[in-house]
Amino acid sequence: MKSNGLSLHHPFAFWAGTAAIVAGVLAHIPMFVCASHMGYRMAGMEMDALMLTGMALIPLGLLLAAYGVMPRMARLRAGTRARGGLHFHIADGIPLNRHHWYLVAVLVVALTIDVMKPATLGFVMPGMTREYDLAKQSAGMLAFVALTGTTVGSVVWGLVADRFGRRATILLSALMFIGTAICGAMPSFNWNLAMCFLMGASAGGLLPITFTLMAEMIPAAHRGWLLVALGGLGNSAGYLVAAWSASLLEPVYGWRVLWLLGLPTGAIIILLSRLLPESPRFLATNGLPDQARAVLAKFAGVVDADAACGAADAAEADRPSSGMRALLQGGYGPLTIGMGVAGIAWGLANFGFLLWLPTNLRAMGMDAATATSLLAKSAFLALPGTLVVIWLYHRWSTINTLVTFIGLSCASLLGFFLLGHFGVASTAAMVVATVALLVSASGVIATLIPYASEIYPVHLRATGSGVIAAGSKLGGILGAGFGVVGLFGNVALAALVIAAPMAVAALLLARNGIDTRGRRLEEIQGLIAEPAALG
Repeated sequence: MKSNGLSLHHPFAFWAGTAAIVAGVLAHIPMFVCASHMGYRMAGMEMDALMLTGMALIPLGLLLAAYGVMPRMARLRAGTRARGGLHFHIADGIPLNRHHWYLVAVLVVALTIDVMKPATLGFVMPGMTREYDLAKQSAGMLAFVALTGTTVGSVVWGLVADRFGRRATILLSALMFIGTAICGAMPSFNWNLAMCFLMGASAGGLLPITFTLMAEMIPAAHRGWLLVALGGLGNSAGYLVAAWSASLLEPVYGWRVLWLLGLPTGAIIILLSRLLPESPRFLATNGLPDQARAVLAKFAGVVDADAACGAADAAEADRPSSGMRALLQGGYGPLTIGMGVAGIAWGLANFGFLLWLPTNLRAMGMDAATATSLLAKSAFLALPGTLVVIWLYHRWSTINTLVTFIGLSCASLLGFFLLGHFGVASTAAMVVATVALLVSASGVIATLIPYASEIYPVHLRATGSGVIAAGSKLGGILGAGFGVVGLFGNVALAALVIAAPMAVAALLLARNGIDTRGRRLEEIQGLIAEPAALG
């Protein structure tokens, strides 16, 4: 089977592996159906032979699919050193066409599915807690394990994408996602924890890779706003799909069906894979100029070989070091540290400070009804803030927009520090601080990953985006830990602890970041590699 820019090494192995994974998941459905008379409660049930066979088929299928999609690229990478890395680029001056919009639509679906699974956690927790008779602390382990999985997945899949390709990684991540749908049929909580980790690991890879592929495929004039819009639309759609699925299916089939949805949702990505091209930049860097030209011709019309392919860039021809260590070398070091710190601080604010905010508002003198209403109104006001972020990122400055929202988040947290430290019980002041934090935090996460996907070179782009995405999840893990030790019970101290790294991140990025707005990716790479450009 031909893909957009790269054929599968062994199509039979890939599709046989896909069939084995689907069969493995379907092998769990009979026991789920048999539990219908018990309200689909499967806790304590013994796994039958069919279910055990299905569990064995899934890893076997993943190995077959990986063999089918990856080894060809692994062999061709050896040719890169001999041929030199030809430097291709999308015709950045062309308008958006139907092929671009097809790509955007598929990536929105992928990101929606990525966001949907973490969002589903909140809907499965009550039913799971009742069925397994869990204490609150034990139930909280599910969220902790899922966040850990997404953190690991973001890094691992980023590394894989830079080695084997963006398209191959999305396909394998989707297949693994399908396999972990069996989480919905696990009879014990410990099995659920294991499957939830793997589910998080599979879904966590979709976020950085979708941004990476879009950054390398969209013309420079439209890249920035579409990246930010992709994040905003994907996040909103993911939460909406999770909530809609829970309201429609859970009352009838129980909480388990929300995990079993991994089969049809992951299959959607596989079915749409023909609309997913491989990045021509990645293809050219890995010694496949003809395939790169074919993708460019499809997206940009007739491509003149001399115009599409310039002299080999020294950085690419020498095949510089790759992997996470390279993210800290040269001009990329301060940017990686700044964005990583910002991601961790955002995770602490989003999964820690804001999670405890309703309780803390009541402790500061606000009644429960007013506190709930305030948060609902603040969240509603944050929604149109996404449009403001898109406009600023596209029309003003990418780096200044990111730094501004990090700075606003820091200022909002310092406002809470002052309110808590001096014991101010002003409802108006709390409203201003809450709205400002929600809007600014939304702006940070809406611009952080898009900016990361623009600044790194081809051989580091997915790895860098994955590391920054993992930072935001790591902040959530730390937030859960700080919550256990009671940090968020003290509003002033918690706000100060998070504001400090926010301020450090803003200073690092303000000093070392560059404006990527309207610039070709190759131009951005050259500016960061040149020390004078960072002064």
